[in-house]
Amino acid sequence: MTRHDWILDVLADLKEFALSADLFTLAEQLDDTALIALAEIASVEEGKQGQAYAKETNAGTHTGGVGAS
Repeated sequence: MTRHDWILDVLADLKEFALSADLFTLAEQLDDTALIALAEIASVEEGKQGQAYAKETNAGTHTGGVGAS
């Protein structure tokens, strides 16, 4: 569970309300919005994991080598 999961719950509640009020186009749009939210949340979480890995391994650091003085 991530700190962003609450937004998916809100979107699900809005969709449920839209369906109960016969707002079918809105309910479909909320489905699309939930998919976008899932993708963006996954991207943010993946980026954080990648940053943590880079810090652990010192990825991207260069401490010398050919031509170093």
